[in-house]
Amino acid sequence: MDVLYPIKFTPQAKYRIWGGNSLKTIYGKPFDNKKIGESWEISSLPNSISRVSNGFLKGKGLDELIKTYKSRLVGDFIYKKYNINFPILVKIIDANDDLSIQTHPNDKISKIRHSSTGKTEFWYIMDSKINSKIALGFKNGITKEIYKNYLLNGKIEEIINFKLINPGDCYLIEPGQVHAIGKGIILAEIQRTSDITYRIFDYNRLDVDGKKRELHTDLAEDAIDFDNRDNFNLNNKKSKNLVNSKYFRTDILKINNELILDFNKIDSFSIFICIEGELKYNDGNNEGTLKMGSTILIPAEIKNIILKGENVNLLHVYM
Repeated sequence: MDVLYPIKFTPQAKYRIWGGNSLKTIYGKPFDNKKIGESWEISSLPNSISRVSNGFLKGKGLDELIKTYKSRLVGDFIYKKYNINFPILVKIIDANDDLSIQTHPNDKISKIRHSSTGKTEFWYIMDSKINSKIALGFKNGITKEIYKNYLLNGKIEEIINFKLINPGDCYLIEPGQVHAIGKGIILAEIQRTSDITYRIFDYNRLDVDGKKRELHTDLAEDAIDFDNRDNFNLNNKKSKNLVNSKYFRTDILKINNELILDFNKIDSFSIFICIEGELKYNDGNNEGTLKMGSTILIPAEIKNIILKGENVNLLHVYM
């Protein structure tokens, strides 16, 4: 029987009008285009299937791995629930310019309109310029009627909450919440496997063909959650657990010297995203290195792993 090992994937470059080249210059991604906004680290979405870059499985697609190794790769519960569909999409995002103000539909709308799931996403701010901001939700008292009026008059930015951010900040964005990543921010995004986005406002900018990008204002109107709240920020300096949603958990692990992890109590794969520093790992059969900005998938059948490094910050994602 093949012994599974910590699996690395070839990152996929995604051109975006608002992208830059920091994913290459800072994190060493093998990208050439100067407007790469997203590095898809782990994906099972059709036309964007991640492919293994290390070990005897090199070249295999993530979908092939699940078909072959089933619960050995993802865990019993996850395989029974999702079958060969990997439930999480991991990205590193470089916002060299402001992203559009947008929202994502919930499960009900996504199923009816797109035969997809809703999109819950988690942001961990890896780097940011001074005075960088994100857009999160509406100001108090904004109703659908007020929103439509401001949108029609090109003034939607006046009713959006813009928040100053710093590296280490983290946020959970639920379906229906209006949001946008601002200029000068690099972040790790962990989300459900969905690629449905409703673009509401795009600053009237033009694409490479000199045309305005498509907006989805009619679709978005029924998808937006107009409840006024301010519970997006997940910063909790007293706990390693950053988010515990029904779709995924994410912990922050700070490593100085050595850390031994025991996965016997979780029936899940694990994903490591190295946020800072350089990490060495050893599962008893295989060892390797994980550099800053890189991601690795730990199969569910691996129950113990040793991590070594100095001043390493690591995101641990599991279900």
